[in-house]
Amino acid sequence: MDTQRLIDALRETEAVRFGEFELSHGGTSDYYVDKYVFETDPTSLSLIAEAFAESLGDGDTKLAGVALGAVPLVAVTSVETGRPYVIARKQRKEYGTTNLIEGDLEAGEEVVIIEDIATTGQSAIDAAEALREAGAVVERVLVVVDREEGAAANLAEHDLRLEALVTASELLADR
Repeated sequence: MDTQRLIDALRETEAVRFGEFELSHGGTSDYYVDKYVFETDPTSLSLIAEAFAESLGDGDTKLAGVALGAVPLVAVTSVETGRPYVIARKQRKEYGTTNLIEGDLEAGEEVVIIEDIATTGQSAIDAAEALREAGAVVERVLVVVDREEGAAANLAEHDLRLEALVTASELLADR
């Protein structure tokens, strides 16, 4: 994977912004990586799908995207690799099937979680727990950006390995 090419694409779409931002876990930061900007840009999506496909390697591991943010990422990666995917909801919907996991998942299947940005890793941990409760084997979490704020350690406590396409250090290197 050409990390610099992905970094350039994220910057060109203005997905990386500077200022004072509140993050989903309640903390604040002087920069923000706007997933909705890069997830709606065809060039960035294509580069991300190619990079995730390379990280996945050969095999038939199923993919899982965390709703809502990672759904575009898992969908393009599915198309790129020809692998099926499921969607892990953050909470059960109160109508229809009331499933936490949407899509076809068989007990014992190996699943890799696709996520947009990792800060604490909590949404990936929650998704892994739901997938495991459904019988999946989950050991890896692939993210576009690791903010390097503890996600890797938190995921490791849940027997999950974080693999990032880009780290905050790389993304902000010449800031």
